Amino acid sequence: MEGLIMDYPLTTTTILEYGNSAFKYKRIISHLPSGTRHEYTFGNLYKRCKQLANALTNKLGVTKGDMIGTFAWNHYQHVELYYGVPSLGAICHTINIRLSSQQIEFIINNSEDKVIFVDASLVPLLEKIAHKLETVEHYVIINASELFSTTLINTIHYEDLLEDQPEEFEWPTLNENDACGMCYTSGTTGLPKGVLYTHRSTYLHALTISTPNAANYNSSDIVLLIVPQFHVMAWGYPYLCLITGSDMVLPSSNLQPEAIISILQKEKVTKANGVPTIWMGVYNALKKNPPRPKLKLEEYLVGGSALPASLIKGMEDDFGIKGVQAWGMTETSPLGTVSRLQPHHHSLTEEEKLKIRAKQGIEFPGVQMRVIGNDGSVTERDGKSMGELQVKGAWVIKSYFKTNNRDNFTDDGWFRTGDVSTIDNDGFMHITDRTKDLIKSGGEWISSVALESALMAHPKVKEAAVIAIPDEKWAERPLAVLVLNTKNERVSDEELKNFLSHEFANYQIPDKYVYIDQVPRTSVGKFDKKEIRRLYAQDKL
Repeated sequence: MEGLIMDYPLTTTTILEYGNSAFKYKRIISHLPSGTRHEYTFGNLYKRCKQLANALTNKLGVTKGDMIGTFAWNHYQHVELYYGVPSLGAICHTINIRLSSQQIEFIINNSEDKVIFVDASLVPLLEKIAHKLETVEHYVIINASELFSTTLINTIHYEDLLEDQPEEFEWPTLNENDACGMCYTSGTTGLPKGVLYTHRSTYLHALTISTPNAANYNSSDIVLLIVPQFHVMAWGYPYLCLITGSDMVLPSSNLQPEAIISILQKEKVTKANGVPTIWMGVYNALKKNPPRPKLKLEEYLVGGSALPASLIKGMEDDFGIKGVQAWGMTETSPLGTVSRLQPHHHSLTEEEKLKIRAKQGIEFPGVQMRVIGNDGSVTERDGKSMGELQVKGAWVIKSYFKTNNRDNFTDDGWFRTGDVSTIDNDGFMHITDRTKDLIKSGGEWISSVALESALMAHPKVKEAAVIAIPDEKWAERPLAVLVLNTKNERVSDEELKNFLSHEFANYQIPDKYVYIDQVPRTSVGKFDKKEIRRLYAQDKL
């Protein structure tokens, strides 16, 4: 027997309508690539999304199911595309601007983008490959100056596209399981793979991560979206903010630590997000030049890689700003867990609390997770038994776009993350490494993630990445690649070994330490161990 409840599709259009109805006067503030500041309201967003829908239909011939690419920074026009494109029934395909030209070419051709919206400052990246793009019919240029020129053909400026378009549009009826967004993986282990999100998955993800045990946002918050809109739909934050009524602050290309601090200060930001490397830079800049008056920032949510316990402690002790660890992947929309202390943790020591907060945390309602050991069975939730983390849920993919590759999926429908993890008896998941980054030395496993976190707690170390290198006796040994706090800083290998000996057994401690100016990063700001291994193999470290 079915229940007697209305059929009310959970779509991004529903989110847009709600934001306009409940929070019409809440703000979207953009610090544009030109350095200018733009501010308008959710109500303005709503009207311009309808203008955009009219323009896409009438001027560009976009219809339901068309793939529309975006190649842009975080700003209000990009948010308009997040809503205007899928509300029309088309698919908003966010293209990672930091990938290689070859990867970008592959992504655009593989997705069959019909139109690409591109920031003027990023046009040169597309000009190099435009002749190889097979399906693109139009380029729409965002934030162009009067002197702007390009070799791209069939171009129109964004504001010219919207000009004279009506502010009324009858949204089509959409199925909540229709595709609404597309993002490709970063392609660190092969060609990028497409992940196609539904309206339903996007709605449920945004609604769930806004809750108190998750990101914990409400209409009093002013939120800085540092996570790029070209990466996993900005972690769903443009949708979350309309659901919660939080003011949205968008930094575009202004992502240097000093620029971020300036925006935090000017806009009185209370919550923010970003990968750990961003916050490491912000923390170091804050220590050099503490802000006056004190920042209003209460907490920052981190994903993408492990949040070092030393950074959690330093930001909180020095500036009263709380770091919150989350975890997710492109394939999980992306957020799947968050680590917040529970009441029974309050009696623990500060050191014990810090260890829990540095874990990836408990799953959101709507997501399940398990750890599979080497024998193929589900491990005990004892915080010690390691294995591969597998997940399933309402916003976890069931297959990749245009591929029949099932290697990442189990026969019983779970997604294999490639993360090596434990889960404790409180349900807190802790990633010990990626399967490809584990170090097996003399038959024993060594966690590169644990070593990196410990090394970055050393007062002289700014960044640390650990890789496996070949060893005749032990098969593999860990190599630590370090960036020190200043170029004049000095630290001996023995000092580092002694520092690590308090937490690690002798066989786990690296024998070799290499000092560089900056750790290579992937397109989304993670340490690029593939590139570090390549440099080591070519004797360039």
